[in-house]
Amino acid sequence: MPDFQLHHRAALAGVTAINGARIRLTPLPEGTVLQVLGAPAEVGKSGEIADKYGFSVRKNGPADRFWVADQPVSSGFLPEISAQWPELSVVDQSHGRVRIAIEGDAVEDVLAKGTGIDLANFEVGSATTTLIGHIATHITRIAPDRFELMVLRGFAESLWHDLETMIREFI
Repeated sequence: MPDFQLHHRAALAGVTAINGARIRLTPLPEGTVLQVLGAPAEVGKSGEIADKYGFSVRKNGPADRFWVADQPVSSGFLPEISAQWPELSVVDQSHGRVRIAIEGDAVEDVLAKGTGIDLANFEVGSATTTLIGHIATHITRIAPDRFELMVLRGFAESLWHDLETMIREFI
């Protein structure tokens, strides 16, 4: 069997950030996405660990968190975390998840076109998995006018296209 080289291509390599007057859409770096699972009390305390290593935390359920960072981690990072905190299961999801930032004063109006979440009552730091159109998307409110969307890699281009359509009137 001949040898061949695999070349990583970012899922949204062909897109360009959109900067409108009231809305901005930006592909985020494909750094690191770790899924942290364990007993709810242990997972709840995992934010302290994440901060120590420079990760932001996204809630994904009572016993489930995503740790995200713009930069990749070394190959020895997961064994290091597992050795220090054996009560947590840490699974690298970096290869399978893509993050997109959407922000601006029209962000709630745009996202309301595609999801049933009551965004007016979705506080900063809140996160959930929902549908945007037909695509399952993990959504986190980062700031009053900024959300981070995380989607399975195979759906990233489709979600981007849907978002481009949804923001047209606000550009």
